[in-house]
Amino acid sequence: MLSKTAFFTGTKVAYFVICHTKLWLFSHFLTRENESELVALGSLLQETSFKSMNKDIIVDQRIGIDFIKKGNKLILHEIKKSDKLEKAHLYQLLYYIYYLKKLKGLESEGRITYPLKRKVVKVQLTEENEKEIERILKEIRKIISLPNPPKPEYKRYCRRCSYFEFCFG
Repeated sequence: MLSKTAFFTGTKVAYFVICHTKLWLFSHFLTRENESELVALGSLLQETSFKSMNKDIIVDQRIGIDFIKKGNKLILHEIKKSDKLEKAHLYQLLYYIYYLKKLKGLESEGRITYPLKRKVVKVQLTEENEKEIERILKEIRKIISLPNPPKPEYKRYCRRCSYFEFCFG
């Protein structure tokens, strides 16, 4: 069984996919998300979508699931404003499924919902993406243990990032 210290938050997994510099900065308590209008808009969308569901379930202070639907199977739901960072959303949800499997012994699947696009993506943990999650966890550990942040690489979405000034100002 893996120890809890082998795991991170879902945000760190998403930031690994998005930007290693952002991951390092966030991991070293240089957070700027509370200043971001985009984060505030996403939170508002989450609050107003699926009002009848129990939302914001926190597990071990590591993963925060927007809501869970049980029925015959545990289905984790993530609500996102835009699908522009869909790969990061996918790996964040895959990580949640992986976490629940490895630490809690729970089998589950997931759904990423983009209400503004009326789009739902089904997510299942396969053996292949389980290995990819394990690789990502090792890489996250390496990145956050660096003495300085990795050099930023400019990407098309950098201008909208709350760390833009830090990286390119």
